[in-house]
Amino acid sequence: MKKLLRIFAAVFIYAGILAGCMAALLLLILMVRFPPLLIAVVLSCWIFSRLRNASDKKSD
Repeated sequence: MKKLLRIFAAVFIYAGILAGCMAALLLLILMVRFPPLLIAVVLSCWIFSRLRNASDKKSD
């Protein structure tokens, strides 16, 4: 019974990793196909980085 549960858990973990990789690949394809989406992602990463740095300096 324990072996069957381990196999079942491994299948779910594998499916989750596969779904995550598929979502990342589809996002990459969308960003290449639609440049405004790429600009939005880069801009949001830049804003997040600046906010994180500002909060790190504030806490010191």
